[in-house]
Amino acid sequence: MSIATEFAFELRAGVDTAQEVGETPSGRRRFIPITGGSFEGPGFKGMGLKGIVLPGGADAQIVRPDGVTDLVARYTLQVDDGTLIYVVNRGLRHGPPEVMQRLARGESVDPATYYFRTTPSFEVAAGPHDWLNRSVFVGTGARYASEVHVRYFRVL
Repeated sequence: MSIATEFAFELRAGVDTAQEVGETPSGRRRFIPITGGSFEGPGFKGMGLKGIVLPGGADAQIVRPDGVTDLVARYTLQVDDGTLIYVVNRGLRHGPPEVMQRLARGESVDPATYYFRTTPSFEVAAGPHDWLNRSVFVGTGARYASEVHVRYFRVL
């Protein structure tokens, strides 16, 4: 058996300055507000999926002692037809210490130099986008100074 995927859409989310909670028993806790953004892609069976990322979401992160950032982002998408989609996106980001330090300083870093993968889940009401409720997805991410880009793929 093998696994195949198909590209569903790409998200570009604006992020604000991290709110550093500090060292906790689990690691260094931080909270990154999501300020808005957009998404677009072929969706399912070429039906298309396009809209905005609503402000008000957030990415709660723990930087573990081994240097891995364990993240859980929660946010809402609004499709151009008005449909709202609730997203919970769990993931891991890590790389060589010098690369991660550059990212932390807000420098531009080639996403191929670090690992950033996610496993999103979607909740949407019955209608043209409820296919999101019935599939497993994986994502590949890239972190920039004031944005995060995630490409979502439906597992076939």
